[in-house]
Amino acid sequence: MSAATRALVAALLFGASAPICKVLLSELGPFQVSGLLYLGAAVATFPVQVREPDRVALRRLDQRNRWRLVGAIGAGGILGPVLLMLGLERASAASVSLMLNGEMAATAVLGVLFFGDSLSRLGWVGVAGIVGAGALISGGAGWPGVAAAGLVGMACACWGLDNHWTAQIDGMSPARSTFWKGLIAGCFNTAIGWIPAAPDAPWTTLSAALAVGALSYGASITLYIRSSQELGATRAQALFAAAPFLGALIAWVGLREPIGWELVAGTLLLISSVSALFWGQHDHLHEHDPIYHTHRHWHDDGHHDHDHADDFGPEPHAHWHRHARLVHRHPHWPDLHHRHSHG
Repeated sequence: MSAATRALVAALLFGASAPICKVLLSELGPFQVSGLLYLGAAVATFPVQVREPDRVALRRLDQRNRWRLVGAIGAGGILGPVLLMLGLERASAASVSLMLNGEMAATAVLGVLFFGDSLSRLGWVGVAGIVGAGALISGGAGWPGVAAAGLVGMACACWGLDNHWTAQIDGMSPARSTFWKGLIAGCFNTAIGWIPAAPDAPWTTLSAALAVGALSYGASITLYIRSSQELGATRAQALFAAAPFLGALIAWVGLREPIGWELVAGTLLLISSVSALFWGQHDHLHEHDPIYHTHRHWHDDGHHDHDHADDFGPEPHAHWHRHARLVHRHPHWPDLHHRHSHG
């Protein structure tokens, strides 16, 4: 399977989750579906715990990075999926799938407000377009649509915080952090969902929810990470951005949901807005302070020219390494090495 195919399969798996969860909600509650989804993600990423070396284990994290992981679990693993399920109960799967583009906008705005990121003028145009498209899509469904848009918007904000905190974690790979997020958040939400009464849904429904979590969250994340390592984050994200649109297509075809003019107009606005936000990189002279950390990396990306005293295996690999002070200029995203503000 090529790297581009992996990214598209990851997008398809994630995009399919909203329509399928819409069906699951007819037999399970929001907390139950959310918990089973993330438990499924933990099951899918469990092999990472066996394959990855101990130097990227949970116990090696310092206090700051542990709090980042706690924040990511709380916002992205516990609150985000429950809010999404509550929104799915009130609106069509197609409209909710399209509104999930708000995660990209929320991540960008939160980055500017709280994480020292920058956003170009084109990026701000994209954010405004995504918000406008969400209002257009939700407005056609009346008050339930507006309520659903608010819930999905809060879910996107939670996942935006999750994206930033997860990206800042030094010493743990994305797949491993996904495992802990899935295990802890999955157990928490499942327990809350089971407190009032155990679900009377058949075991096939419970198994389906676990399978959706394993595929749409666990396997999807794993495939996306592998594709980004080969294609680069920019190209991989461009392909993965198709996920909400694939979800809407599945809802229209599989669930036979109606297609109103608001959805058509909102979809067209979303496509142009997401493109504007995605391509809104910036290019300026910036300085990297000396830092000592660990994460998966290549040695030809312009930031990792260090020598190895030990054999850490083929690239990309993860190990503790030191960055000397570096001043250079190139187009960049606010990733692990470019979290800075500029004038």
